[in-house]
Amino acid sequence: MHQNGSGGSSGSSGSDGPGGGGGGRERQQAPSFSPLPSATTRVRRFIQERRTLPLPRVMVVFSAAGDTDKPSDAMSGSDTAEDELRKPPASPSPSRSLSKPLRPALSAQEQEFPEVISLNIGGMYFTTRLSTLRRYEDTMLAAMFSGRHYIPRDADGRYFIDRDGTYFGDILNFLREGELPHRSRVRPVHREAQYYSIGPLLDSLEDIQPLTGEKVRQAFLDLLPYYRDNLERIVEIAKLRAMQKKARFAKLKICVYKEEMPITPYERPLFNSLRFERSDSEAKLFEHHCEVDVSFGPWEAVADVYDLLHCIVSDLAERGITAEQQCIGVCDKHLINHYYCKRPIYEFKITWW
Repeated sequence: MHQNGSGGSSGSSGSDGPGGGGGGRERQQAPSFSPLPSATTRVRRFIQERRTLPLPRVMVVFSAAGDTDKPSDAMSGSDTAEDELRKPPASPSPSRSLSKPLRPALSAQEQEFPEVISLNIGGMYFTTRLSTLRRYEDTMLAAMFSGRHYIPRDADGRYFIDRDGTYFGDILNFLREGELPHRSRVRPVHREAQYYSIGPLLDSLEDIQPLTGEKVRQAFLDLLPYYRDNLERIVEIAKLRAMQKKARFAKLKICVYKEEMPITPYERPLFNSLRFERSDSEAKLFEHHCEVDVSFGPWEAVADVYDLLHCIVSDLAERGITAEQQCIGVCDKHLINHYYCKRPIYEFKITWW
């Protein structure tokens, strides 16, 4: 019994054979208590695992330059590459993909004009050079054909401007050679020059007739701030009377006087001037309204009553209204003592058809 016990003890301590029961159990539990593998063993194991990996896993796509020198970085890079490969490809932004190629093409289309320009001005066709339209920088035509604005085209490709083209030829002649229109076309060409903002043409037209005379006439009418309102009143009264009477014409009484104070024939020899000083109380005694439809006056200018009558008739004719006038007497309104009004009264006959 003692020998068997000692033999079992010696076998467990010194024998490495497979027959020892205790030695066999120690070898099975040895890996769980073994120390960590050395650095050489880790490198060798990494190399072995790297050889067995599939090919896409070793493709480092998004790693930065110089990061693959270290083994640990290479392993993390391979895992990152696998994650990136699993992600779906990012689709490009539609705004970026569309806006970038279209910008240069759009700007080039806006700024390019042919040297010879075909125009459609309200249905009338013109052909001119691009430099002619750009002759003066501060004009509407130069701005339209500068490339900064969109200009529509007709079916034949002509640049279209929605404007009456009757006098556009005179505009082009001035832009080409500085030629001014005939006197009969000065007024309508002046309106077109205002629309196209052609300053040099406006200055040239205003220095010739009939626009020069219009400046002088307007300086006189500026003395009568109520002139335009009275003109409208004449038209309205004449229209209402013709409609009420179902007549082709209408008659109005209009007073036109230049002097501020009413006078009588007895005063003329006593005063060298028709204007004389009166006190405020005396001036109120002479204030009255003549029994007429419209009254013009007084004013201080060399132009007299007949000049104002000419202005009224011509301005009505400018509106297509035919007017005739004649003096039918004076206002006999008695004011005070021997003073009477004596303002001239004119009868206007407005014909409508």
